Amino acid sequence: MPSGSASRNGYGKGARLALVGVTVNFFLALIKIVAGLLGNAYALIADGIESTLDIFSSLIIWFGLKVAAEPPDDEHPYGHGKAEPLASIVVALIVIAAAIGLAVESVHEIITPHHAPAPYTLVVLIGVIIIKETLFRKVSGAAEELGSTAVKTDAWHHRADVLTSAGAFIGISIAIIGGKGWEPADDWAALFTCTIIAFNGYKLLMPALHEVMDTAPPKELESAVRAIAAGVPQVAEVEKCRVRKMGLDYYVDIHIGVDANLTVRTGHEISHAVKDAIRTAKPEVMDVLVHIEPSDVAEGAATARGS
Repeated sequence: MPSGSASRNGYGKGARLALVGVTVNFFLALIKIVAGLLGNAYALIADGIESTLDIFSSLIIWFGLKVAAEPPDDEHPYGHGKAEPLASIVVALIVIAAAIGLAVESVHEIITPHHAPAPYTLVVLIGVIIIKETLFRKVSGAAEELGSTAVKTDAWHHRADVLTSAGAFIGISIAIIGGKGWEPADDWAALFTCTIIAFNGYKLLMPALHEVMDTAPPKELESAVRAIAAGVPQVAEVEKCRVRKMGLDYYVDIHIGVDANLTVRTGHEISHAVKDAIRTAKPEVMDVLVHIEPSDVAEGAATARGS
């Protein structure tokens, strides 16, 4: 996971992938909406509208990553990493709102008599599924590599498009094969698609909210940091350890106990050794604040040795 200048490179990679998503979604949205209108397939139109929203979502992600890449300044001494989860929150809310709007329109289409969709719309959907699944796998891999909430959000937009297109394919197929009386199958598929979109919006929203609220990251990272600090010479104990995520980076506050009889200079050197050890072993950690405390454990050991 990146740190420092590598972190900024990570933001840059995420931003470039977001722009790729914008380009792909633009052409797919245009194709789906036109094919849906000409082929009388509301599920395809709904899918196209969702892709149009993905364009704005990817642009928001791109902007959030660009801001997050800005270095720390006087007003933002910890950097601008929070811009990344904030962008994810905005995108997730857009997704949920879109799902609600499309669901309302789907219900309207269900109760309105209309013709069955044209068969060629199925060919369009097959192409969309292949393209979007490929894009999902590429962006998702980058999200795992970077540890980016925003890039992961963008990746799941592509997977949501795969699911909505698959739902539309099934609904249109039923409408075509079923013939007269089965025309609303296309619209029921669109309604089902809205449920998937809303659920994905919720799944994207919660991690971003947790990050903004400084929710503790997985315990494995904290345990690893504690173990690294405890392994530094002259560290008698690790009393407290708090870790929070800021964009692609983590910040650690740790309290270590040392022999109370050590000089201030020695304590300072130990704190630097702890910081260097953690950052070397865990490059995703941007900074470590080490608090030195007198340790009863160290004093007890010294007394035992003296007696």
